[in-house]
Amino acid sequence: GGEDGPAFAAVKAALEIGRPVVTANKALLAKHGVTLARMAEEAGTQLGFEAAVAGGIPVIKTLREGLGSARIAKVFGIMNGTCNYILTRMGNEGISFADCLKDAQALGYAEADPTFDVEGFDTAHKLAILATLCFGYEIAPDRMRIEGISSITQHDIQVAADLGYKIKLLGIAERIDGGVEQRVHPTFVPKGSAIAGVDGVMNAVALETDHVHELLLAGPGAGGPPTASSVLSDILDIARGTRVPPLGVPSAELLPFSEAAMRPHEGGFYIRLSAKDVPGALAAIATRMGEKSISIDSVIQRSDLSAKAIAPDGSPARTVVMITQQTLESSVREALAEIAADGFIVGEPQLIRIEKL
Repeated sequence: GGEDGPAFAAVKAALEIGRPVVTANKALLAKHGVTLARMAEEAGTQLGFEAAVAGGIPVIKTLREGLGSARIAKVFGIMNGTCNYILTRMGNEGISFADCLKDAQALGYAEADPTFDVEGFDTAHKLAILATLCFGYEIAPDRMRIEGISSITQHDIQVAADLGYKIKLLGIAERIDGGVEQRVHPTFVPKGSAIAGVDGVMNAVALETDHVHELLLAGPGAGGPPTASSVLSDILDIARGTRVPPLGVPSAELLPFSEAAMRPHEGGFYIRLSAKDVPGALAAIATRMGEKSISIDSVIQRSDLSAKAIAPDGSPARTVVMITQQTLESSVREALAEIAADGFIVGEPQLIRIEKL
């Protein structure tokens, strides 16, 4: 385990003497994958890591061998079973994030320190590896926005359900204008979409390509048997003499990572905030949004979602939910920062993207 230390030393030592390596260590590959792939190629040996991404789902083999002729435009999916288990139970049973996390730890789905999972870093490492296999750029886990699920509340789950959505933690990478956009964050996904039906500890990876259009691979994303299945698959490939570049193309042909230019988010945004229940508060919030050219699709105020919050000046606060139309994320964040500076809200606003899948 881990991206350095004995894990890196052992894999490096094996490759240096031409021994094939099979690993499930996604952190190691996210940091040193290009270096290790180059070493394997120079030594004429194999580097297998099917188990590093999405457990028992054969997504690495699919990308390296099955879709060699296809141009992939987008890859996205649910890549962390702990987060998916928590969000599924929050949606089905109406319980809090904290209670779901305790249950996940008791069942062995979450570590004693769950930060790596619930704050999105595990998904980010897996997404970075997939993005390299899909788009031919060097692995760049540090070149993406990463948000976890620890701030998701029952307010968010309930509003999502009422609007026809579920909340999922998605990793999304897309080829845009000569670069790649990579992001990990909670997402509103339509209830009727295939990805919305992937619940519990299951994982799913969707690929949008020019030839086969959308391909969805779903299955158990963690656990002993699924991981062992992927490890054995790599071992069988080595025994059969199957040789493919570890990262899909020779490491020397990988392009330096190029980050795509920022563009408007098509699905819009869900914004939840605790606004002071004083005259002029909502008008001031709407004005700030208008100054950033943000169009509001709807504003939701419901008594059953009222926040028990009190501002430092003693003013009561109420929960306000806004749904925006297509807009730049940077504009939304700038507007929210100015709204906070105006003193009309209590605590941190919640911002979740809405995906059109």
